[in-house]
Amino acid sequence: MRRLAVLAGLLALWAGAAQAYPVGERHLQATEASAALRDAQHRDTLRITVWYPAAPTAQEEDLTIGPPDRPLFRVGEAAPNAEFADDRRRPVILFSHGFGGSARMMGWFGTVMAQQGYVVIAVDHPGNNDLDPMTVAGAVMFWERPGDLAAALARVRAEPEFNRRMDMGKVGVAGFSAGGVASLVAAGARVDLARLQAFCASHPQDGVCAPQKEFTVTQEQAQALLTSPEVAPRAAHAGDDLSLPQVRAAFVMAPAIVQALDPRSLQSMRTPVSIILGDSDDVAPPNTNGGVAARAIPGARMKVLAGVGHYDFLSQCTPAGQQTVPICPRTVPQGETHRAALEAALRFFAQTLGGAP
Repeated sequence: MRRLAVLAGLLALWAGAAQAYPVGERHLQATEASAALRDAQHRDTLRITVWYPAAPTAQEEDLTIGPPDRPLFRVGEAAPNAEFADDRRRPVILFSHGFGGSARMMGWFGTVMAQQGYVVIAVDHPGNNDLDPMTVAGAVMFWERPGDLAAALARVRAEPEFNRRMDMGKVGVAGFSAGGVASLVAAGARVDLARLQAFCASHPQDGVCAPQKEFTVTQEQAQALLTSPEVAPRAAHAGDDLSLPQVRAAFVMAPAIVQALDPRSLQSMRTPVSIILGDSDDVAPPNTNGGVAARAIPGARMKVLAGVGHYDFLSQCTPAGQQTVPICPRTVPQGETHRAALEAALRFFAQTLGGAP
């Protein structure tokens, strides 16, 4: 399998990788009330992707993004609706993608964690994913993301086949970019929208305040949405405790929008946090994002990758992607970035959740 070939070095270095499983993939839907505010068609549904250790007989298929005959991103491999590897209870990782991304875009992470024995539950955040039309609400209402993860976890647990194989005493959260800040909120940080507004007013050129390549939202549009009759009641509760009580650890890649977090809440966090980022990230600059979180959160670990930018954490760009997708990295090979992130995540979750059986 291509994934095994790419990660041969990783598995050789990872002492805890006693067994590598084929990966199964299932798709579910949940109902989430706030999704109707964010989705362009006002649907209250939430798409869920689950990756899990599959039986040895599972027939994996390539996961790609883009036209089937000319994919732009190569994600990994998984077997649709495969049988589970066994009946053992396994640790769970909830995953939140980046701004304008998708569960599949971050499947390079999710499938390998499943290969190593974890059940990974990822979502497509309404109004802010690359499968549906983007909306201002989907872009601005990032504090609703932990609720998406909670809804996804409840929906997967409602499936007896999954529920009996999930160890609810070992639940972690992981995320990239906007999904990184969602992971911190799910682990105990609190949102302060006024703080973000003040920061962007004084730092309009900062990467998180400037217009995003995936979807442009001006500060004026954001403020109009937050004060609208539909959204204002929910925005008034953005600073509530939105943490998920099941979460025991948070692994965060290139977190963005950290200026929207109350520093006091970061300082009072007790959930273990690990952060990995690139020193060439101009979308979520480390000095105003990941570095801020790492310095404030007690005991947080931070790994900095030299020459790595924000989009290096996306799935592997194909040659066609390199030619046509402006955000495809061209400086540091993405495989090296992925390997560093996976090594860090496997070690971190082994230490904080006890690892996979």
